[in-house]
Amino acid sequence: MSVPAGRDRVAVLGLGYVGSVTAAGLAHLGHQVIGVDRDSYKVESILSGRTPFYEPGLEPLIREGRDTGRLSATCVLEEALAESNIALICVGTPSERNGNLGLEQLRRVAGEIAQHLAGRSTCLIVAVRSTVFPGTCQEIAASCLGDPGRFAVVSNPEFLREGNAVRDFLDPSLVVIGGENRAAVERVAALYQPLPVEPCLVSLRTAEMIKYACNTFHALKVAFANEVGTLASALDVPAGEVMETLCRDTKLNISPAYLKPGFAFGGSCLPKDLRALVYRAGRLDLDLPLLSTVLPSNERHLHRAVQKVLDLPGERIGVFGLAFKENTDDLRESPVVSLLEQLIGKGRSLRVFDPHIRLEGIYGSNQKFLLTAIPHIGNLLDSDLETTLEWAEHLVITQKPSAEHAARIAQSGVPVLNLAGTTW
Repeated sequence: MSVPAGRDRVAVLGLGYVGSVTAAGLAHLGHQVIGVDRDSYKVESILSGRTPFYEPGLEPLIREGRDTGRLSATCVLEEALAESNIALICVGTPSERNGNLGLEQLRRVAGEIAQHLAGRSTCLIVAVRSTVFPGTCQEIAASCLGDPGRFAVVSNPEFLREGNAVRDFLDPSLVVIGGENRAAVERVAALYQPLPVEPCLVSLRTAEMIKYACNTFHALKVAFANEVGTLASALDVPAGEVMETLCRDTKLNISPAYLKPGFAFGGSCLPKDLRALVYRAGRLDLDLPLLSTVLPSNERHLHRAVQKVLDLPGERIGVFGLAFKENTDDLRESPVVSLLEQLIGKGRSLRVFDPHIRLEGIYGSNQKFLLTAIPHIGNLLDSDLETTLEWAEHLVITQKPSAEHAARIAQSGVPVLNLAGTTW
């Protein structure tokens, strides 16, 4: 059967939840798809228009694919690969006893694919949909497949929830394809072109990591809601109302706000309120391990930042930013102050510039906090950025600089360690 213009021949290796939904979904989008599995029951189910397991909406999709001739299945890998230009690996990666991923199925399938590459006249694109740790596609799949001239490996992680997998495939919130071969990445992305989503084309390891970040964030949200709900209920506060109202804020709460890797948090609110919440929970004999470890996690992040600065060559370290974040002069619980304390204790020579802080303008709780932490701060603060840049052997960025300051830093040629995590 000829392939319709703009459509691909795809082999889906593994007909479990992910593989069956992927195979039926791609056939529904118009591609010629053949599923492969060693389990003859799964193969016979697809061939007879049935689903190998219960998943809402999947059986009609399988039946449609079979009836149109766009979906078939086999137990013979060689048969599936013979006419396919893309192979999607959808095998399981179960947990081992120590928590590591079990990669035996992936190794086996990659090795079997390698046995059938020799006679190919065209490059085979191997897309790994299985959940794997960053580096796995390159280290295992590529090494098992052998001659890189005969194949291209990409990562195409799935985001399908059991019980909602068909809807998640046909109306996805995210499609990710990662790889170093741009043509291969774009070819796999084109599989999903009819869907109402713009695919994210990234590097190979980034695609693998995105899957873990997403799943971990989902788990984190469940645990957070449960711990807040536990505390609210203990205080006779309606937990559902708290969380429903929290979710109505789509500017700060349910949004990209704060979800950016950078420096440790500080300020007059977050540390104080977390301490109070954890203290009150303890008074109620509630063990809330997630909320209790947020501040220690922040401290560990600060410690890592200190170590990065200590690893810099040279003794003269300039620091851009003193307040707990940009566009404020609030120094209360600023992680930068803690950073300076530890660097001074390790014998580093420091100069500090913050565009919004002048020592003579600091008063009240700000002054008390700063002078208690670093009594000789007046000897470290520079009133202009040029002084810091001329003196420093290295500049540490702790808050996002303005466009003007960023340009001056770039023009200076001083090596930069960016702890703020933002591009500038």
